[in-house]
Amino acid sequence: MAGIPQSFMIYKEEFRKEKIEKERLEKEYNAKLSQLKKELSLLHEKISAQETMMKTMVDYAVKIESQLDSLSQQVEGDKNKSYH
Repeated sequence: MAGIPQSFMIYKEEFRKEKIEKERLEKEYNAKLSQLKKELSLLHEKISAQETMMKTMVDYAVKIESQLDSLSQQVEGDKNKSYH
C-alpha cells in the first residue's frame, strides 16, 4: 500500500471543517436560545406585574363605585329628610 489516497484526505479535511461549523452553529443556537429564554422570562414578569396592577385598579374602581353609590344614597336620603 502506497499510502492514504488523496480523496480520503480531502474527505477527512472537509469532514473536520463541517464538524467545526456544526459546533459553531450549535454554540450560536444555544446562545440565541438562552437570550430568548431571558427575554421571555422578562416578558412574563412584566405581564404578571401588569396583571397585578390591573387587578388592583379594578378593585379600587369597584371600591370607589361602591363608595359613590353609598354617598349618593346618603345625599338622596338627606334631601328627602330636609324637604319633609
